Amino acid sequence: MNKIIGVLLLLVMVSSCKEEAEPVVKISTNYGDIRIRLYENTPKHRDNFLKLVKENFYDSLLFHRVINHFMIQGGDPTSKNAAPDVMLGEGDVGYRVDAEFRVPEYFHKKGALAAAREGDQVNPERGSSGAQFYIVQGRVYEPEELETMVQSINGRRKLALYNQLKMKYVSELERLQEANDTAGLATLSEKLTQECDSLFADEELVLSEEQKKAYTTVGGTPHLDGQYTVFGEVIEGLDVVDKIAAVKTGSADRPEKDVVIYSVRKE
Repeated sequence: MNKIIGVLLLLVMVSSCKEEAEPVVKISTNYGDIRIRLYENTPKHRDNFLKLVKENFYDSLLFHRVINHFMIQGGDPTSKNAAPDVMLGEGDVGYRVDAEFRVPEYFHKKGALAAAREGDQVNPERGSSGAQFYIVQGRVYEPEELETMVQSINGRRKLALYNQLKMKYVSELERLQEANDTAGLATLSEKLTQECDSLFADEELVLSEEQKKAYTTVGGTPHLDGQYTVFGEVIEGLDVVDKIAAVKTGSADRPEKDVVIYSVRKE
């Protein structure tokens, strides 16, 4: 009997630890409730989000940016009681959260919770906003369409990386061009190509079978994988996400009728 009780207690403890590692929060809105599980393996984002939840930071903010078949975004502190004509999206908490990319374990399937961020030009480390987040709606892709899209994404990413690397050698390129040094230009071009190929291994989008299945069945936004940190997923309330994503929007994708976050609470 004592052994049985001991095993039961151990199972309860394991379950409790798992719940603590992957807590559930409920976002209550004027369109309904969304329950989200925060991932264990993105602890910086999980803990930061829970900190803000504990402080009631998100209460009365808006989903200020909504794009149907893409995502719904909230967390801008300036959206609280914002007048209808105010441009939103620039507010934050004054710090970034280190990127925690866990692709392909966590990816942008429908219902994924991810952190917004500033662009690569001012944020090359791709650190996340301390407060703003989005929930993926996305869309479903045909297998052939998905494959073509991945090829296109990788082409754009590689070109962007090449141009970024090229900026490091602007002075040398100008010198070689002025000297009409074709051999030197060819050598530099080869150097750039090799450096780009080497670095592109970290940028290339390669979908796992799980990702392919999700994107061709439930849908999502595959082009964001490896670019923004995914740190949770909707476990109840995808219909609410769809309702919010479908609202009529105006300037800067702000809903014409406010989508209000009444509260966010840990369950």
